[in-house]
Amino acid sequence: MAIRMLPRSFRTPEAASVPVPRRSPESVLDRTRGARELGATRLTVPVGLHTGLGCDAVGVPARFGFKILSRLPAKGCVYADSDWWWWLVPAGSDHDLTWPLPACYAPGAEIPDRRPRLIHHPDGTSPYTPPIPLYLLVCQLTGTAPAWPAPPVGSTL
Repeated sequence: MAIRMLPRSFRTPEAASVPVPRRSPESVLDRTRGARELGATRLTVPVGLHTGLGCDAVGVPARFGFKILSRLPAKGCVYADSDWWWWLVPAGSDHDLTWPLPACYAPGAEIPDRRPRLIHHPDGTSPYTPPIPLYLLVCQLTGTAPAWPAPPVGSTL
């Protein structure tokens, strides 16, 4: 069996050096509908856990996930996808507090939909991770000094 060779003039330099990527059925659909946007999803709290304080979430890049999880004294629900880990915290855990970058604070526990899954279920009935220890660990791992606003003048705190 002979291999038929095309003259150099019929070959394009781009075609010779760049392989054609294989496409999954989802990619084919994306091309026909335009670029697929990353939607949002709300983290769901497992049945039986009480969310009387509301729910927000704090996310960190996955490279910090195991370090934070292993050092926290108390752990609530933790969700993860390939890029981010998310901790449920009581609503308003960002009040007068700026979470250091690259951490992300998500009010209402509404996060980018990368199909996160629950990777840690708390032992008790509270889904929350205490926000102050979490904040201090995130600050430590990111090399950021923790900062709180000064109490108002005349305050008895």
